[in-house]
Amino acid sequence: MTKQIKYHQHLIPMKREELVDKLGATLTKKRFEHVLRVEETALELAEENGVNLEPVSIAALCHDYAKQRPDEDFISKIKEKKLDPDLLSYGNAIWHGVVGAEIVADELGVHDQRILDAIRQHTVGAAYMTKLAQIIYMADYIEPGRDFPGVDQARKITHQDLGKGVAFQTKQTLAYLIQKGQAVYPKTLATYNAWVPSNGKEK
Repeated sequence: MTKQIKYHQHLIPMKREELVDKLGATLTKKRFEHVLRVEETALELAEENGVNLEPVSIAALCHDYAKQRPDEDFISKIKEKKLDPDLLSYGNAIWHGVVGAEIVADELGVHDQRILDAIRQHTVGAAYMTKLAQIIYMADYIEPGRDFPGVDQARKITHQDLGKGVAFQTKQTLAYLIQKGQAVYPKTLATYNAWVPSNGKEK
C-alpha cells in the first residue's frame, strides 16, 4: 500500500521515494524499518478513520527523524527556538518528538502545523489531538514490531475506536512511568486527564 502513495499536496519539498532514501541514509537499519512499519500502520488507521493519507505518510515517516541526534542538537534547538526551558530537564524520549518537529521543519522543509503537531505529540500526546496526531501516536505504539504485554489488546481497541486507543496507551504509559519512578512530562498528564476519564472505561 505504501508504494501507491504519491505526494501531490506540496506538504514536503520532495517525493516520498526521496524522503524514504533520506531516512534510510540518516537512521540505523532498525530505526528505519520501525519508521516504515509505523507508516504502514498509520495508513491503515487513516483509511479506517477517513483521514487524508498524504500528511499521515509524511508524519509517520518523519516522526523519528531526530531520534538519533546527540543531546547537544536538541539543547541548542530549544535555545535557538526559545522553546519552553523546562524541556531542558528531560531527555531524548521527550525531545525527539517535541523538539524533533522543529528539526523536521528546518531540515526537511515541512511547515504544515498538523504534521508538525503530530510529530510533537507522538510520544507525549496532548489534551487536544487531531485525528492525524492520534493516528501517529497509536501507529508508533502498535506497529507490528512492537511486542509488550497488552499490545494485542491495544491493537484491537485502536482498530475499533481510535480515541479509546489513545486512552489505553496513555493510561499504560503513565502507569509505566509511575512504576519506574520516572518524571512525567506535563503534557502526558494533560493527555491523561483529557482522554482517559472519557474514553478509558471498558464497555
